[in-house]
Amino acid sequence: MSVGNVSATLSGVPVLSGTNFKTWKNKVTLVLGCMDLDHALREPRPAPLTDQSSLEDRRVFERWERSNRIGLMIIKNTIPETFLDTMSEENDVKHFLDTLEERFVRSDKAEMSAVLRKLVSMRYKGDGNIREYVLDMFHLAGKLKGLKIELPEDVLVHLVLISLPPRFSQFEVSYNCPKDKWTLNELISHLALKRRGNTISVWHQNRVRRPKALKKSIKS
Repeated sequence: MSVGNVSATLSGVPVLSGTNFKTWKNKVTLVLGCMDLDHALREPRPAPLTDQSSLEDRRVFERWERSNRIGLMIIKNTIPETFLDTMSEENDVKHFLDTLEERFVRSDKAEMSAVLRKLVSMRYKGDGNIREYVLDMFHLAGKLKGLKIELPEDVLVHLVLISLPPRFSQFEVSYNCPKDKWTLNELISHLALKRRGNTISVWHQNRVRRPKALKKSIKS
C-alpha cells in the first residue's frame, strides 16, 4: 500500500472521544484488517525466538511483531493525549484495546444510570409543548438503546402517562383497558388534542366572563 493510500485509509478513523468508542473501534479494526495488520488482534503472542527456532517460527514471530508494533502506532495516533496519559505502558495491541474498552464500559454504565434516572424522574408541569415533552422522553429512551438497554414502546408509553399531571389521568385509565394499546404517535395525538381542548375551554370561559365584567363597570 502506497503512502498516499495509507494516509487516505487512516483519515477515515475518527479521533476517540468519550462518546464514540464503538464506532472508533469498528473503524480501527477495519483499517488494520484492510492493511493486513490485524494479525496481533486475532492471534496470541508467539513464544520468544531461540537458537532452535525454525524459519517458520521466525516468520510467524516477525509477522505478529510487525502487526503488533504498527497496530499500536495506528491506534495511539487516533487517541487524544489525555486518554493516553491514563493508560499504562502496554506493548500488546490486543491487551491495550481490551483495557481501553473496559474503561469505556464502566463509563457507559455511569451514563446508563444517569439517563435512566432522568427518564423515570421526568414530570410534565403543564407548561410548554407536550409533543416536545413526549419526544424528549423517547429521545432519552433512544440513548438507553444505544447503551444496550431497550425499553419496549408500551413501557415508554406507561412512563409518559405516569409522568403527567392529574388532569391527564383519564388517558392512563383508558390505556390500561385491555383493548387500548397506543403507539408513540397515537399517544402524542391524544395528548395534543387534550392540550388543545383545554386551551379552547379556557378561551371560551374568558369570553363568557368578559361581558359580566363590562356590565359591572357600566353600572359603577
